[in-house]
Amino acid sequence: MRLWGIGRPPSVVINLWCRVRIVIADRTALVCHELGGPGLPDLGAVDDIARLALLAGRLGGRIILSDVSPAMRSLLELAGLGVEVEREAEGGEEPLGVEEGQEELHPGDLAS
Repeated sequence: MRLWGIGRPPSVVINLWCRVRIVIADRTALVCHELGGPGLPDLGAVDDIARLALLAGRLGGRIILSDVSPAMRSLLELAGLGVEVEREAEGGEEPLGVEEGQEELHPGDLAS
C-alpha cells in the first residue's frame, strides 16, 4: 500500500487519488486512509483498493471512497471494481451519502 511520507524525498509532490473509509453497518468508520502518490494512479492503486475492500468484507463492513480524482475514477471503472463512491456536495451542501457504485459480480452469478 502507498503510505504518505514514508521513504519519500521532500521534493516529491504527492497527489491525492482518493480517501478510503472502512465502515461497518451503522456507517461507523473503522479506518480512514488517504491513497496517493507521485503522478497519476495506476493499477497498483486499484489493487490496493480491492485489497481494502476484501479486508472490509472480512470485518463485516465495506469501503466508501471520497475525493476520488478523475484518473482514479476512470481506472476503477476500467477495472470494474464495484466500490461505493460518496457523492460530492454541490455549492456548500452536505454530502447526501453513497449513490454511485456497482454490485460485485461473482463467477456463480453469471447467466448461462
